[in-house]
Amino acid sequence: MRVAVVCPYDLDIPGGVQDQTIRLVRWLETAGIEASLIGPGGDGPRGEVLPGQTTVLAINRSLAPVRLDPRVMSAVRRALAGFDVVHVHEPLVPMVSIAALAVSGPAKVATFHADPPVWVRRLYRYGRPAIRQALRGVHVFTAVSPVAGSAIDGMVEYRIIPNGVDIDDYPTGPTVRHRVTFLGRDDPRKGLSVILEAWPRIRAAVPEAELHVIGADRAEMAGVTFLDRVAEEEKRRELAASEIHVAPNPGAESFGVVVLEAMAAGSAVVASAIPAFEYVSGGVALMVTPGDAMGLGSAVIELLQDPARARSMGEVARQRSMDFDGAGVAARYIEAYEHALALRGHAAGS
Repeated sequence: MRVAVVCPYDLDIPGGVQDQTIRLVRWLETAGIEASLIGPGGDGPRGEVLPGQTTVLAINRSLAPVRLDPRVMSAVRRALAGFDVVHVHEPLVPMVSIAALAVSGPAKVATFHADPPVWVRRLYRYGRPAIRQALRGVHVFTAVSPVAGSAIDGMVEYRIIPNGVDIDDYPTGPTVRHRVTFLGRDDPRKGLSVILEAWPRIRAAVPEAELHVIGADRAEMAGVTFLDRVAEEEKRRELAASEIHVAPNPGAESFGVVVLEAMAAGSAVVASAIPAFEYVSGGVALMVTPGDAMGLGSAVIELLQDPARARSMGEVARQRSMDFDGAGVAARYIEAYEHALALRGHAAGS
């Protein structure tokens, strides 16, 4: 079986979908599947990178680097020649994914990742005939979480196949007493300002508390170390050393890989009570009202003052994370590919 994994976003720019498609190709190859990654970019990871300038669009309180040049249609068609299965991520995102949907011949699997904003959900609702027409060649639909799937409820049948990480790559402990971590970019969707607003109160209650911010940089602040972007190995070490991990995202998340990574590292997690994080954590995190700095601070103080509870939460979080190990995610996608091939064969023979 030859599988093409299609990503619509620039592979040279870090992002959630880019990360998962890169990981998926590796997991498939480990499972004995011949897989290639296809998407826009310059150098990118190994695979078929479609050269040309990408355009950054502001969508869903985040930035989406996509290729809008219509000429990419022919490049995608050439790149997908000879594959048995084409796995299209974010199938309605222009132009690479849309171009992949238009290629005839291979079995197709489509995966929805995002929690779309209200205007996109309205577009889905009022434009269902056109969207169904665009998706008519897809044999199997998947979504990374119930949140991502909710946008297409009633439009197509789909199965949930979550995002994942390589759980064994994440060391657990020893933790540093009173260490708290935040992981994410410095944009409103990630909630860095919420934990920074709560931090003076946390430090007043627990003067030994220290916050390590991974992935962002701001002006110096008492008890806060800004690490900006770090290598994967250092990120995992930081998560493993943290007693508590905070994920104060206000919303617009469809999954929560940062929560999963902290769980894999054995950290106790304090997270916003948004559906995506509730799904990933499965009841093992301490949930707080999104955007509530006072509530976030109280939850962090509570755990910093009860290390036995924090340690116990970290242990059950690590166990919960096993449900999202990459090998298991790949196995579920392989099953979807086999089903898509069977459906394509049935359609061809009917």
